Amino acid sequence: MAPTAAYDEIADWYEQQFLGAAGARDGDPLGLDGVLRGLLGEGSGTCLEIGCGTGVHAARVRELGWTPIGVDLSAGMLRHARGRLPVAQADAGRLPVRDDSLPAVIAMMVHTDMPAYPQVLREAARVLRPGGTFVHVGVHPCFCGGFADRGDPDAVVIRPGYLDGHWTKASWTDQGVRAKVGATHRPLPELLHAFLDAGLTPERFSESGEPTPAVFAIRTRKSVEPSSSSF
Repeated sequence: MAPTAAYDEIADWYEQQFLGAAGARDGDPLGLDGVLRGLLGEGSGTCLEIGCGTGVHAARVRELGWTPIGVDLSAGMLRHARGRLPVAQADAGRLPVRDDSLPAVIAMMVHTDMPAYPQVLREAARVLRPGGTFVHVGVHPCFCGGFADRGDPDAVVIRPGYLDGHWTKASWTDQGVRAKVGATHRPLPELLHAFLDAGLTPERFSESGEPTPAVFAIRTRKSVEPSSSSF
């Protein structure tokens, strides 16, 4: 399924109904604010958000001192984002950004929308300066997916299927994004290996959402190549 068409079709619903229902405007039920503050931290310079969607995370980035910019494949989502941050329509697997040019890149709750996420991580590493920071905040691979029934938040049921990396529309609710556009699942080891394969070194980890985490996040850094010297 083409992500452009899928998110174009639901962009207005996402902005006007889903975000409000999820408490994005009136609260932070998943703890995304604390996770982003803890992993990205205060800084300066440009911070690129890959898959920025409607741009709802730009305010958090700006509060930390960074200058947010965003890219997304969906013109419909970007229509809502343009009032929140500078944006460009682009494929996350082929970012229109120079090599080694950015101090920070983030991806917020989007990796399941990107079947080629390992390539996206390689692109993030390419555009980061040596020593630059990449922060991934995503749905928790262990407790969210077509195999997880979160209908009772106090007793999440994990059925067989976690080990099967796949795309699915299966969901415990018909009110979420997964049921409308589907999602790609990667078990935790596969996801972590993708960061290592991209040349991104893990530094810190975080989980959020209670009582069973719904979010898994990681801060990584692009390695600084050792300078050559003569002996």
